[in-house]
Amino acid sequence: MNRQIAIIGSSGGNLYNLGGKDPRKLLDEILMQLDSAGLSCGALQFIAAQVSMDAAKDTTPAALYSWSSSQGEPIIVAEGTLQQVNQAAERLDREIAEQIELGEIDGIIVMSADPEGSNRHAIEAAAKFRLPVTGTGGTSMAIIQTKGAHVIAASGTTGTTNRTRAVTFVTSLSKHWRLTYRPVIGNAAANIHAASGSSSPWRRINIRGIMMASLPGFIGMALILAVSKIPGLSSLTEVFDLLIKALPVIVAVIAAKQVSELDEVSIVAGIVAGVLSVEGGIIGGIIGGIGAGIIVHYIFRQCVEWRFPATTVNIVAGGVSGLIAGLLVYFLIAPIALSAGQGIRFLIETLVSWSPAMAGLIAGLLIWPAIIGGVYHAAILPIVLLEMETTSNSFLGAVDMVGLVMVSAGITLANIIAPRDKGEAAVAAPGFAINMGFGTFVEAAYPFMFSNKLVFAGAIASAGLGGMLVGLFGVRGTAYVPSFIGPITSNNTMGFLISMAASLLCSFLITFFVNKLSGYRDARNSVSM
Repeated sequence: MNRQIAIIGSSGGNLYNLGGKDPRKLLDEILMQLDSAGLSCGALQFIAAQVSMDAAKDTTPAALYSWSSSQGEPIIVAEGTLQQVNQAAERLDREIAEQIELGEIDGIIVMSADPEGSNRHAIEAAAKFRLPVTGTGGTSMAIIQTKGAHVIAASGTTGTTNRTRAVTFVTSLSKHWRLTYRPVIGNAAANIHAASGSSSPWRRINIRGIMMASLPGFIGMALILAVSKIPGLSSLTEVFDLLIKALPVIVAVIAAKQVSELDEVSIVAGIVAGVLSVEGGIIGGIIGGIGAGIIVHYIFRQCVEWRFPATTVNIVAGGVSGLIAGLLVYFLIAPIALSAGQGIRFLIETLVSWSPAMAGLIAGLLIWPAIIGGVYHAAILPIVLLEMETTSNSFLGAVDMVGLVMVSAGITLANIIAPRDKGEAAVAAPGFAINMGFGTFVEAAYPFMFSNKLVFAGAIASAGLGGMLVGLFGVRGTAYVPSFIGPITSNNTMGFLISMAASLLCSFLITFFVNKLSGYRDARNSVSM
């Protein structure tokens, strides 16, 4: 039986910087992985804006992708302003919902969807017929869960790529249906297609996307530091020192691959450029990687036009591009880049040293508005990674853990123990588990924060309390790791533990009593009626 999958969503806010700006490549990756599992696309509704949805307006240029069964590929069915495209998307949403009603769709893949708007009917139909739903987009997935959809896997978007998302989607669906699935890693034709495409590599330069995709390398470094503190494993500090030197190489590879859109060739170019950019730190690695990505794009295309043998194309494009970009950084840019990174870290430390508790309080109070407004991924996370470059932890990283992760955990825990209605406990449980177990998916608290102003205010107050304690104890830490590992990776284990516990407990108590008060009011109103 060839199961049909509906792909719905948009280019998103955070997703836009991690593949969403190139919808065709994003969709092609999903289609390739679906085919490997014996699954097919039965419907598609993807809204692609020309800027991140965090900054998009009704007048932003956009396009709507749908599925052409006759051509067997995505096609653009509407173009214009975002407002016009959303109107067309709502009509397509009804069509997909009808397909679900007729039993023509077996599963749903969601990416930064709008379950209250342009995807409402499809999500409601999927919930009605208990179709398996998998996807990314913290806010949208949390709302989809509240609508009763059968979500088999959900996560945020940070740190993902087109391929890792696609593999995760198809893996979860394959496990659900017990299908044999072997991820497709690499596409021989992709390099030629990417190099011959009309899209300019200059337009694909995105510092946010580079930094966020590099996050796993920074977290790996933090974990090694934590393990090295275990008695008998102190020799791992040498591994930690080695990983610090490797960070510029990691960001260079990510930058080269994202900018060039080539696979193995850009990886080689990025490694060569990154090794030569080590003395410039992370900023040097980013510059070297971007340079390698731009150069490899043009050299690869030129070699193909000259009809060089494929092996020679790879050698020339990958090796020469990396050397040119890396040598430029090594001889000219590295000292400037290193000084820039040191300057940013010095500025953060100077601001914090003036009044640590006040700096932590302000950072904590602002971190929820920052992530909701899209500022977190644009500015805060890159600064966290720059702070982590030398010590594997950071001031803002610690505020992230106590102000976002622990507060979200406290809110979801309260809704497990004392929900306003029974359905909310089922929605809150996965969010609590992911926050505590993986140090991410803070968006799980959104449904509860947005539905009650007191819970929202409590989240901000709890984050402020945690941030103040982080400053008071001089904590440097990181998020995106399991909660029990967070204190170990910090410079002040007990101080970080107290700060985390205080944020969690404060948000839990506020949400608990707000829920109890709401339940009391509902009961009193029902009696009076």
